[in-house]
Amino acid sequence: MQSFFSTQVYFEKVRPVTHSWSLSDLKKETRQIQNTDLPGQMWSKQNYKNGFTSYGSNESGYDRLQRVSSTFSGLEKSVDQHVAKFIKALEFDIKPRDLIMTHCWVNVMGKNANHLCHAHPLSVISGTFYLEAPKSVSPLKLEDPRMPLFMNSPGIKTRAKSSNKRHVEIQPKSGYVVLFESWLKHEVPANLSQKERLSISFNYGWK
Repeated sequence: MQSFFSTQVYFEKVRPVTHSWSLSDLKKETRQIQNTDLPGQMWSKQNYKNGFTSYGSNESGYDRLQRVSSTFSGLEKSVDQHVAKFIKALEFDIKPRDLIMTHCWVNVMGKNANHLCHAHPLSVISGTFYLEAPKSVSPLKLEDPRMPLFMNSPGIKTRAKSSNKRHVEIQPKSGYVVLFESWLKHEVPANLSQKERLSISFNYGWK
């Protein structure tokens, strides 16, 4: 039996390249942004119930945090190394320097907050770095990209191998990064935990 057209997802622990960032510093800045980013608060109120994200803060630049914060710029350098490894695993015919982090934003998921299924158009690689992820918070849910083509296809067993499932869940871990190709649809189901889920998401695109 052979497998073709695999969908690869990268999940690894991130360590600082220098002493330019730490989890505590990133958490502190995330909370500061949450409390002071008025455009982000307004956008979140309309689009992200029970949560906060600076994704919609293009006026303040908080959707490109790697450009306005030395702490987030330090994280960018660390993530760059993991993106380079992912590019190698995907066997892309490019060099890591051909891609750059184009956007970077923070997310705070409160109880019942969710993120509907979506992809990241115009980007190449997307991902999330987890700041605070207690075991009880929502996972990242990935969708089989062939989903629209399963005409007359039988259902999959509950205990099927992950490689055969239509959806796969990745439980976040504090200090870890997940990377995937930007066309891969994904979502975060409603957070049923009383604890918040803090993360930093980003896109890599052509330089």
